[in-house]
Amino acid sequence: MSTETSDCPSPPPAVIGVLGGIASGKSYVAELLAGSEGLVLNADTIAREVLLTPETSTWLANSFGPQVLGVDGRANREALGALVFSDSGAREKLEGWILPVVRERLRAGLAEARTTGSSPIVLDVPLLLEHEADHGLTKECDFLVYIETDAEDRDRRAQERRGWSAGEVARRERAQIPLEEKKARAQYVVENRAGIAELQARVSEILEAENLPH
Repeated sequence: MSTETSDCPSPPPAVIGVLGGIASGKSYVAELLAGSEGLVLNADTIAREVLLTPETSTWLANSFGPQVLGVDGRANREALGALVFSDSGAREKLEGWILPVVRERLRAGLAEARTTGSSPIVLDVPLLLEHEADHGLTKECDFLVYIETDAEDRDRRAQERRGWSAGEVARRERAQIPLEEKKARAQYVVENRAGIAELQARVSEILEAENLPH
């Protein structure tokens, strides 16, 4: 007597979108959510890679002048950041060059991750909601997680880790969707106030609720 077996198709990997303010700990939480079996698609990492390409260096020099390039001929992120966040026209111009490439790579990375079995797939995309009409990634998410951190702590972190001046976080966020709106869009909220142990515990709760590895 023979026994026939059939392979059940694996469920599609879960996709998680991470929301929060600047320097709120989104990337750290994204890594916790992904764990050892998942994958983080980080838009900032991709954008930095795009900024370092020769094509971008040439475009930057032609668009803004050589002062936005470093001695190595590549983009000077500090000089470029100071320019675009003081000049909305320059910011829109830069985003028009960089963002389409970043979006293409994010969507390609998402498509590839879905075929490799990585789960969950975590989208660490700072402007996930702001540009959802262009990239369509928000609707790909099974759920959204918002990282809540006090404004004073975020401003301090940006000064210590990024070398920003006091108040720069608030100034840049004025060009983004209000944080309360982002929080309202999320299915889960993670408070990043009480330390790493509590943060890890909250992430574990979310993963358990969604029946994901943790």
